[in-house]
Parts: sequence; C-alpha cells; structure tokens
Amino acid sequence: MMKINEYYRDTAHMHLNGSIASLVPTIMIVIGNLSVLKNNNIMLLTIPFLIYSFISFQIYLFRMRQSIAIRRNLQSSKRTAKSIFDARHLLVLFRNSQSSCLFLYFPDGHLAGQIKKYKGTGLKRFKLSRTYALYNMEDQVQGFFKLTGKKVLKIEVYDNNRTFLGEFEKKSKGFLQDKKELMDQSGKYIGMVEGAKAFMDVHVYDPKNQEVGRLRRGWMPMEWSPLFPEPNTPVLSIRESMSESEKLLRMSFLINEFFVER
Repeated sequence: MMKINEYYRDTAHMHLNGSIASLVPTIMIVIGNLSVLKNNNIMLLTIPFLIYSFISFQIYLFRMRQSIAIRRNLQSSKRTAKSIFDARHLLVLFRNSQSSCLFLYFPDGHLAGQIKKYKGTGLKRFKLSRTYALYNMEDQVQGFFKLTGKKVLKIEVYDNNRTFLGEFEKKSKGFLQDKKELMDQSGKYIGMVEGAKAFMDVHVYDPKNQEVGRLRRGWMPMEWSPLFPEPNTPVLSIRESMSESEKLLRMSFLINEFFVER
C-alpha cells in the first residue's frame, strides 16, 4: 500500500534513471570522437545530454528531500477513511509514463486507490487495450471503465462483478466545445460534466443541476500541505450521500480527463 512519500520517492527514482540514461549517449559520443573522429566540435553534441542529466539529477534530489520530509509528517498522521468510496475528498496524482496511472490519496497521505489499464484475463467482451480499472488500497478491482466509440466517445462503467452501471458520453459541439453527459444502465440521463480545458475545474451535476462532484486544481487546503507539498495537487470531491455504484459511475469522467484529453 503506497503512501504519498513513496509516490515522491518513486518519482525521484524515475528522474534519477533519466539522468543516468542521458549519460549513455554522452559517453558514446566521447569515446567515438576520441577513438575515431577526433574532432573537437563533435564534443558540443554532448552539451544537451549533460544539461538534461544535470537537471534530472537536481529534480531527483528535490523529490527525495520532499519524500523524506513527508515520511516524517506521516508519523503523526491519523487514518481517516477506510474505503475509497467513504472519502469526501481525494487528492489526485497522475503519473504519465509507459504504464500511466492515476493515484488517488486520502488527505491523511495513505493510498485510497488507483486507476490504470486493466491487464487481467477472463473478460472476452472487453477490449483490454481500452479498458481501465479502479483498484482499492489493497489492489483489488472495484470497477471497470471501457472506452468505445470514435466520433462520440463513450466510457462504459461496470462494477467489480462486471455488471453494467451506465456510461459517460462526450459529443463535439464545435470548436473546443464538448457536451459531456452521464447515463444510467437503461440510457436515462442522470447528469452532466462541465469544465474548462484551459485549467482544471470540472463540475459533475445531477439531473436537477445540483453539484455532486468536482475536480479542481489550486484549491488544496493548507493543512494538507505537510503531506502534499505541491499546492496545485488536484482535489476530487464527491457527495457522500451517493451509493458506491453512483460514485463509480460519476468517477468515469476521470478517464476522459486524464487518459484521453490531457
């Protein structure tokens, strides 16, 4: 179960690996030039790689310092919610890599769950390359999000028993404008999603136009900063009165927000 300090530690190691990897072409250029070409101007080609390696190493040191400070603060932190569906607020961290993953954290710094591509077996009806799964803190699947459609993007939502719950639909309304709606399992309209593409402030509404969820950046309370040092860490807020199935269906917009649009 990854705590927030481990997230920053792993991020630091990724930058360290990048720093080391960028030295490989530098060494090859130096060795090739000294043994074959013997042209001083060729050595200038090493400068971009050296700059990247230096910057990556500085980021590694910075992230490691953050990880150490967070680990100390975690010692005095108390557990709050026990389930990802119990939380009123979740902090969202997206790791964009070959195996991109969306991490969801409780405000106490403990991992609530994560969303990533589903690589399991036994789902013949699913095209796994376009299927994501929500996992809880114990790495157990809580639900599935299956992307379908091209002109009209649809994200079908299933619970952990593979029961269809409904879907998220995105239709183009024109230049830089999209219509995003939520439907239940019978195709009935149950709400919409609105938000600007330029900055992150996404609202989820019910059929009565009342807000039931929100994802926004730059709102994080100061009391969370000892565990989440980045003030622009996105915060997902969900109405507590909804059932787990209702929350899972509303969370489908996260797939569009992080794995499709950004």
